[in-house]
Amino acid sequence: MDQVSFAEAEYENKRRKTRRELFLDEMEQLLPWKRLESKIKRHYAKGKTGRPPYPLTVMLRIHCLQLFYNLSDPMMEDSLYEIESMRRFAKLRLSDRIPDETTILNFRHLLESHGLGQKLLLEINKHLASKGCSLREGTIVDATLISAPTSTKNKEKQRDPEMHQTKKGNQWYFGMKLHIGVDADTGLVHSAVGTSANEHDITKAADLLHGDEKRVHGDAGYLGIHKRDEHEGREVEWHIAVRPGKRKTMAADSDELKAEQAKASVRAKVEHPFRWVKGIFGYDKVRYRGLDKNMNRLCLLLGFTNLLRSRSLGYTG
Repeated sequence: MDQVSFAEAEYENKRRKTRRELFLDEMEQLLPWKRLESKIKRHYAKGKTGRPPYPLTVMLRIHCLQLFYNLSDPMMEDSLYEIESMRRFAKLRLSDRIPDETTILNFRHLLESHGLGQKLLLEINKHLASKGCSLREGTIVDATLISAPTSTKNKEKQRDPEMHQTKKGNQWYFGMKLHIGVDADTGLVHSAVGTSANEHDITKAADLLHGDEKRVHGDAGYLGIHKRDEHEGREVEWHIAVRPGKRKTMAADSDELKAEQAKASVRAKVEHPFRWVKGIFGYDKVRYRGLDKNMNRLCLLLGFTNLLRSRSLGYTG
């Protein structure tokens, strides 16, 4: 048996667990590790020649840590050396080989090159479905802006060509747009699409529907959605909000206003994933150039959000 290090000994004798430790304990239980690893395993290095690769479970856990705390590759490497709770979550010891920032980068590139972010989100949803948390008869669609750097101080001397600027209200934004479809009953995300910021919300709505809906909810940005060609013949009830200006003209006790308030109470569930992704996980600004790299990360963050939200629904990992 390896000798216990000073860091491990001090960790064992702590008086209480920190919030980080409690969160990591919870994610340890919630994440379906075997299911996720099975999706990556076929693409992961077999290690037949050269230096043996790190175990897949170690690299997947490090990648999850990186996303939990929105860390860069160098910061992730430093954290593994400095923070015992992170090492334990990654199944590492201080006496082990610690993956360097290049190894962490290469694992992320592996996920990106095979488009595994979307597949892992689907796998998490399948795991939740096996626990009884399945899709129901309604979908809420919405989109949020995620800003990107506007600087041109880079090798190409230009802004990211896959990002774009758009105007919302009286404010201009530059970046991308995350479109999601959320189950109207559980509030869990079942689909996600990324576009440049100037893409209108309504154009991606068809990609956010799973096809078995009876009801579709959306804000005023989706007005006229039922007239579009891609929804021709779709038998659903469209619950789309009126424009804010029209709502202001409604009488305080009118049936019209009560109907709009009922619509809004349903649509509120779609804001929760945005809060987790941008407010809790800190991804309110893109970290990479290009849509695919950012969407690969966002899909996993949405999967984490589904797992955490499933707690309040009574589903456990």
